[in-house]
Amino acid sequence: MNSGTRGQRRFFLGALLCCLLQSAWAFKEGAPAPAVEAKTLDGKSFKLSGEMGRVVIVNFWASWCAPCRQEMPALESYYQLHKAEGLRVLAISMDEPADDATVRELMRAYGFPAALQRDADFKAYGRIWRMPMTFVIDRQGVLRKDGSVGEPKVDLPLLEKIVTPLLQAAN
Repeated sequence: MNSGTRGQRRFFLGALLCCLLQSAWAFKEGAPAPAVEAKTLDGKSFKLSGEMGRVVIVNFWASWCAPCRQEMPALESYYQLHKAEGLRVLAISMDEPADDATVRELMRAYGFPAALQRDADFKAYGRIWRMPMTFVIDRQGVLRKDGSVGEPKVDLPLLEKIVTPLLQAAN
């Protein structure tokens, strides 16, 4: 086999791999949000499909992640201000089982529910490759912020910019 044929095969295999990876992340902003289900730390069930009519923030975080811990107070503040308007927050800890006690202790300071990754089904979101990773879903179940792209930091100005208009939109 000559080097031209090998190069063509590599190109073809690379193109095929790109197509397969692109279809693995079949979600995008403006399309229906991927499914997520979890058993929260307090033993309750969370199903995104059961949250129609609410705006949902799904936040992937870890106790060892400094940026994650820095944004949690902003999520809490925003949640407390807007939960009566139909806001729901779910924080999914990506910590290892050995860190369960730390996760539970940290979450005592927050009013929104949290789940451990092993108690959650979020495979439709693909690989959680960075943290924090935050997704915002509108009242109709449409993804409005894809946490896998852009700036990962979530703060009050960003929440006001992205989430507040969704809360103000008619149900």
